[in-house]
Amino acid sequence: MVSDAPEIRALLDGGFKVDTAFTPAALYELSKMDGGIVLSSDASRIIYANVQLNPDPSLPSKETGIRHRTAERVARQTGQLVIAVSSRRSVITLYKRDLRYSLRDIGFILGKANEAVEVLDKYRHSLDSALKTLTALEFEDLVTVADFAAVLQRAQLVLNVAEEIEAYAAELGSEGRLVSVQMSEIVPVIRAAAHHTVRDYWRGSRECDPEDIQARFRDWSTEGLLDPGDIARALGYPGGESGLGLPASPRGYRVLHAIPRLPSAVIENIVGRFGSLQRILGATLEELDEVEGVGEVRARSVKDGLRRLREQAVLGGRG
Repeated sequence: MVSDAPEIRALLDGGFKVDTAFTPAALYELSKMDGGIVLSSDASRIIYANVQLNPDPSLPSKETGIRHRTAERVARQTGQLVIAVSSRRSVITLYKRDLRYSLRDIGFILGKANEAVEVLDKYRHSLDSALKTLTALEFEDLVTVADFAAVLQRAQLVLNVAEEIEAYAAELGSEGRLVSVQMSEIVPVIRAAAHHTVRDYWRGSRECDPEDIQARFRDWSTEGLLDPGDIARALGYPGGESGLGLPASPRGYRVLHAIPRLPSAVIENIVGRFGSLQRILGATLEELDEVEGVGEVRARSVKDGLRRLREQAVLGGRG
């Protein structure tokens, strides 16, 4: 058990108090005895060893073995985390309240994680292509609903796979540390790109909440994400083939966020002043200078940054 809460102590019988710092070696030696081991809530100390647990026998359990049945009932009765280890079957099962999860073999998890990473790489390549295409079209004012829907679709597919990989990494523990680091670098960038794209193209009847829109996408099945018409409708556009072909104009959030050292507050002011990327592109240095927080130096930086991004988009399109 990973808790020494009063409701746990009330179910203990026998055993002895240890109250020592947790180490894998100490846990290994104590587990050679029969009975349960109780850890502190943060798993930093071993509190009791060799204890017997006496949960309410009337609580339902689907387990057949005494050890696992007792663990499940203790978790149901106390709401605390209980871990049951079966050396004979090499199975480790976690219980908390009505939840049950069996840990899988590390080799199996590594295999599944590697498969998911391969899928992630394919989705990222597809997303990168869609983002480059969208950027080029934005500078030329040729975006259709289908173009930004493709970006949001592929971004969410990447995030879904990344979430699956993070779950594998958590289960792998130290073996999954490298994967966790990779996900910590990838996920914020993809989430930000989707966030800014939603703000660029939102056309709903109420104020835009990108987090709410992205949360809705997370709840969709993969099949639902494969229909760009559903994504378009979520942002306030008509669905269907005709709706996906409609022109769309970005506000400029995503492109402006690609300019180095341009604060978010200043981006808000620029978009608030001009309203669309095309009007921002057409603004003079003097007009940009007049925006709160911009000034002459930053106005020139914005113009130069937009010019470089446009050149990169053209070169990317040719490539």
